[in-house]
Amino acid sequence: MARKKSGPNMSDAIREHLKANPGASAKDVTSALAEKGLKVKSSLIYFIKGKLKAKKQRKTRVVKAAQAATAGSNGRGHGDALTLIREIKALALKSGGIGKLKALVEALAE
Repeated sequence: MARKKSGPNMSDAIREHLKANPGASAKDVTSALAEKGLKVKSSLIYFIKGKLKAKKQRKTRVVKAAQAATAGSNGRGHGDALTLIREIKALALKSGGIGKLKALVEALAE
């Protein structure tokens, strides 16, 4: 089993510095953390910056998908097919299963 490192967490220090200075370059972060006594490689800084950027992109992608799902669903069934399937599945779970949902639909059809 790997031993836990007892020193400061370099990644957290980089994240904190980037949060305080969002436009900082890798050189700026390296020098600022060197003043605090932390020796950080630029590759770790680029890795952390990439992870933060990916997190932002993922968040915007999810928000856009949610907006598209709500905008496309206008109550007439012309929305996104995947969203419709998810809503039907949720309705089936709410009604007690797919069998009961089928029975309800058949009862409404009569």
